[in-house]
Amino acid sequence: MIKVFGISTSPRIAATAWIINEALRYLEKEYNAETRFFSVYGKKINFCIHCNNCIKKGGCIFNDAMKDVYSGFEWADAVLIGTPVYQGTLSGQAKVIFDRMRAFVAKNPHSLNGKLGAAIADGGDRIGGQEIALRSIIDFYMINEMIPISGGSFGANLGATIWSKDKGSDGAKEDKEGLKSLYKTLDRLVDVWKNLYT
Repeated sequence: MIKVFGISTSPRIAATAWIINEALRYLEKEYNAETRFFSVYGKKINFCIHCNNCIKKGGCIFNDAMKDVYSGFEWADAVLIGTPVYQGTLSGQAKVIFDRMRAFVAKNPHSLNGKLGAAIADGGDRIGGQEIALRSIIDFYMINEMIPISGGSFGANLGATIWSKDKGSDGAKEDKEGLKSLYKTLDRLVDVWKNLYT
């Protein structure tokens, strides 16, 4: 049974949180996956200040909601990171999580090696920066020795892209093509996991 950790990096409860929860529901129903969900909404997560405490003393100086993120990454076989598109790229909250993961890998630079990662981006415009946001998430996976997964050619080249039309979860639910890209990405995530680890 694959274990999947889903992260919504939106500071609101809107499209991104709904999409991640829909992805986890789909994985539970279709593949009997075990899932966990984390949302940055309402959470205190400090910026990384590059103090190097994680390297010098083996831990982050901040005691905040990142402890739940670290726990999820440690537990998971695969990670889904979803971001809303802000200014043509990912949310500031997503970037803070990526920066703060430095403390996680400082203990063991290979701690995420072989874990799978898929990316999801939603925006108010159909073409508003989703692919740039996806590439930023994929870059994070690659830097940390994870295996980035997309849905493949013809509809989900880099991952799932959703058009919310600035209508929050209602808009995301209406985007049938976007949801196809989501399910295609999830199917391939499980397929790759089965091929590699079962």
